[in-house]
Amino acid sequence: MRLLLSFIALSLCFACDKQHNEQVTHSQDYNSFLNTSNNQSYTEAVTEMNFWNNRLDADSTGVGELGPLANAYATIFTTTGDAQNLYAAERLYKKAIAISANNKDGYVRGLARNYISQHRFKEAKTILEESYAGISNKRATEMILFDVYMELGEYAKADTLLGRIKNTGDYNYLIRLAKWSDYKGDLEAAIKYLEKAKTIAEQRGGDGLRIWTYTNLADFYGHAGNIKDAYIHYLKTLQLQPDNSYAKKGITWILYASEGNTKEANRILDSVMVQHKIPDYYLLKAEMAEYEGNTSEATMFTNKFVSAAEAGNYGGMYNAFLIEIFAETNPEKAVQLAEIEIGNRATPETYDLLAYAQLKAGRKDAALETIEAFVIGKTFEPMAQYHAALIYKANGMDEKVQPLKEELLEASFELGPVLTKSIEDL
Repeated sequence: MRLLLSFIALSLCFACDKQHNEQVTHSQDYNSFLNTSNNQSYTEAVTEMNFWNNRLDADSTGVGELGPLANAYATIFTTTGDAQNLYAAERLYKKAIAISANNKDGYVRGLARNYISQHRFKEAKTILEESYAGISNKRATEMILFDVYMELGEYAKADTLLGRIKNTGDYNYLIRLAKWSDYKGDLEAAIKYLEKAKTIAEQRGGDGLRIWTYTNLADFYGHAGNIKDAYIHYLKTLQLQPDNSYAKKGITWILYASEGNTKEANRILDSVMVQHKIPDYYLLKAEMAEYEGNTSEATMFTNKFVSAAEAGNYGGMYNAFLIEIFAETNPEKAVQLAEIEIGNRATPETYDLLAYAQLKAGRKDAALETIEAFVIGKTFEPMAQYHAALIYKANGMDEKVQPLKEELLEASFELGPVLTKSIEDL
């Protein structure tokens, strides 16, 4: 789930009309996890990196050290947001593939995961399909190929692979079945399958599996409006990994989107930003400033996001957010970037971004053609529904706006109060 589904400079102030849900958060639940000196995951990853680097220095051809070293760099990226570590891991996986006599396909899968993190989905697809055609662990490769096909919008291929890997007692199958159910718009089924995966993770999985399951299940509970269970599972994550920034951002969103407590939300976010320096947090701060009616501060944080995204050597990882921002400030640039993104992965979501950019560029007819040809009926993402409503309204098709408006208002937590106010005004 993108915790920040949108940042659109709406210039709204509705401080006197804020409706808050029942409070589920309590600072005593998470205060102990906000200690900025506690960065255990990073410390452990650096220790691992140093260990395997020393081993590699002793034998520069030692392929056995390359995989664990790459994993350490990937973890450092996860804990810091510094993309250089992601690229260091990429180089190590490539070296391992080049010199390995055994387990070459395992390193290919590692490189594919790295490419997925970089949003280089086509490259991931190419190396996985080549590996799959040769001597490889077919089932393990099919799992990741499913993920890549979903990212690329090749849903028929993903569906075929899902049939091949079917095993309702397999954790890895269940989490992908949950992803497929979510794509099909069946959130109830998606939650059911993730809950089954959670049982397996708790019975025989390690902390890594449980952490992944808890955070994703928390996201799905949030989608379904089950804020209390979402909060509980973010806390479960922090009990296992006190410096998990994703869970802290999830609690931040609950404080803001459900309870309207931006002061406490910013307190948590500020603690996370000390160690985890990714551009995303500026967007969340910008939206909360917009919610409070502070448009100058919102603009400042938006500009900080753009600067950080462009300076951080993130490749295409932040294109979707940049398209939405440029649609407001430089719509022609947004159209160009959306076309590039479609070239990277032609999904309903990327076509939705193109349609929105076209609308903002004054091409409402083209936007309508794009949304009806590539988006409507092909995705259930709330942002796509919202953009469709804007495009229909701009084209005078008010009869199609109302049903979308009713659906969107049911996703108010996921969308956040700023966008919900805009939807109410449709």
